[in-house]
Amino acid sequence: MTKTLARYLRKLPKKTRSIVLTSLYGITAGIAAVAFHKSIQFVFGHTIEHFSTFSTRTFLIGSFCTIIGSSLIVGLLLSNYCKDAAGSGIPQLKLAFWSDFGHVPWKVTWVKFIAGILSIGGGCSLGREGPSVQLASGVASNLAGLLGEPKQNRRHAASSGAAAGLAAAFNTPLAAITFVLEEIVQDLNSRFLGSVLLASVLGAFAVHALSEKHPALEISAVGSPDWLIYLLTPVVAAAAALVGVLFQKTSIGLRATTRKMNRIPAWIRPAIGALIAWGIAVSIFLFTKAETGQGHLGVFGVGYEDLNAALTSSFSWKVAGLLLIGKLIATIACYGMGGCGGIFSPALFLGGMTGVLLSGLFGLFVDLTPEAQITLAVVGMSSCLGAVVRAPVTGILIVFEMTNEFYLVPALMLGALISSAVSRQFCKY
Repeated sequence: MTKTLARYLRKLPKKTRSIVLTSLYGITAGIAAVAFHKSIQFVFGHTIEHFSTFSTRTFLIGSFCTIIGSSLIVGLLLSNYCKDAAGSGIPQLKLAFWSDFGHVPWKVTWVKFIAGILSIGGGCSLGREGPSVQLASGVASNLAGLLGEPKQNRRHAASSGAAAGLAAAFNTPLAAITFVLEEIVQDLNSRFLGSVLLASVLGAFAVHALSEKHPALEISAVGSPDWLIYLLTPVVAAAAALVGVLFQKTSIGLRATTRKMNRIPAWIRPAIGALIAWGIAVSIFLFTKAETGQGHLGVFGVGYEDLNAALTSSFSWKVAGLLLIGKLIATIACYGMGGCGGIFSPALFLGGMTGVLLSGLFGLFVDLTPEAQITLAVVGMSSCLGAVVRAPVTGILIVFEMTNEFYLVPALMLGALISSAVSRQFCKY
């Protein structure tokens, strides 16, 4: 079938052929990203979330077996089959794009898919967006090979797949365009602009058709921020950016150190990070359940349920502070010890909780409404993400599209300015 399709494509005019190929890359990559997302939700919902509804003993045993067992399998997959599938996948994709014409081996793609589902769905404190970009790019790159595209033309497929994957992962097509051009292609005026744009739209179509049509994060209506919010925004943005810088530098530093630990077998390392994350996650869950009557699972997995709660209701700033510290340590442990997952979602979570924590502290001295807390939480999300990925425009667009609130844009832009200054000060380019 692929040979027949390849012969048909070769007969098409050059521009038409490029459009058809981009469409195929975008659709298949988008479907792969949605399947990845749904699989993570399924595994997490039937393990960690499911066990949390039972007794404390059942929760402790079930969550421990899930996160440690899945991490051991991930360690075996990564050490025995494909080391390049570890981490978020963005650095590996950039390397493939520039040094190997965008060719992503099939082995990297399928190992990333399985290991990512087991690692994130099994409860490790990591994100799904980076892996979605790498595996979607890999799907498109390998599809190009099946269709007879020469290796030197794979950059077109890799960039298209990456855009579709990120658009499907976050339901943010605009941010997907800017991220791929800003971070991977590193040229906003690139000749890949048209194909990246089309693939991003098709990735969004895939998530709308197969998943949900609403924004990735629900948010209460906030209205136009008042002058007090704009006065507090630089403080929150600077604090969130500092958290992001600390998170990035510590995670990368631990990862570099871990690679030199020859005494610890590579296949065990992800389980060590998972064990640390499990200890923190269950402690916070049990403590918050005892104190407030509702246990918080935010340290496990992606953590969007608690982040959503912070954006839709009055969220305890003390709980936010606890989740901030727990998530920071757990993610550093999981990522630094060689787990398979990204840092986008943790960065958003850390920034959001920083905003909630600071708004609670500000509320001790000035009168802040719940809407103000939500606005500052969103500013924290954008600022922390921008500091971690060093792509401020992408940070603004991702959070704007995830929340679908236009009134937040001026505050997000101000936060991005502060975040960029802080990250440049502490992270030399």
